[in-house]
Amino acid sequence: MFSIQTKNLKKHFDGVYAVDDLSIKIETGQITSIIGPNGSGKTTLINTLSGLLEIDGGLVVIEESEKLSKITPHEIPSFGITRTFQNIHLFEQMTILDNILVVLTDRQVFRAIFETHQTFHLKIAEEVLTRVGLWEKRGQLAVNLSYGQRKLLEIARALAMDAKIYLLDEPFAGLFPEMVKIISGIIKELKQESKTVILIEHDMGLIRELSDYVFVLDSGKLLAEGKPSEVLAKREVIEAYLGE
Repeated sequence: MFSIQTKNLKKHFDGVYAVDDLSIKIETGQITSIIGPNGSGKTTLINTLSGLLEIDGGLVVIEESEKLSKITPHEIPSFGITRTFQNIHLFEQMTILDNILVVLTDRQVFRAIFETHQTFHLKIAEEVLTRVGLWEKRGQLAVNLSYGQRKLLEIARALAMDAKIYLLDEPFAGLFPEMVKIISGIIKELKQESKTVILIEHDMGLIRELSDYVFVLDSGKLLAEGKPSEVLAKREVIEAYLGE
């Protein structure tokens, strides 16, 4: 079964196609990496799949049932999809704990529900913050966290959604080895839980370690696909991605 498919997907900016007639299938319960040189369309693809950018052509098929030519960000949770960003998106002036609670429920619209289920939500928040090692810092403002801790908090917010599909846009970028180890462990755990992970990453060592399958993009088009060991050995991939 496939979690997400794109069929002739297109996204252009002023006539330049960042995603160009792309058809790929992401298998359920696997870690699938999207790689390619800068400007190849990786983040544009993730932004299109998560509704941040409009689809200019083609379809996105979710779990082989939802065939979509248009996606809006508020629909994404209902499809079981969550994401992280290349540039971290947090509520800076809220505590670490409140950054988790705010994604679990809308306090303005569902204030009464939030109050009724506060213990339940706090339990989830404790679980995900413990998982990323931030529970002891739960009372600190997000703005005061280190870069690596901010990355961990964003991942914790994604975990709190208990989604089926996780879109992770460069979660390792700029991290020290210890943080990389923590996030690698979380990604492996998601696979063990039969979650689908779609990963954008530049570190080929991590791609080899984590990926079940790899798609290589170049100028918005599919250049290659397959198992990491096979794909990364292809001459066209080496030339396009590694510049050799």
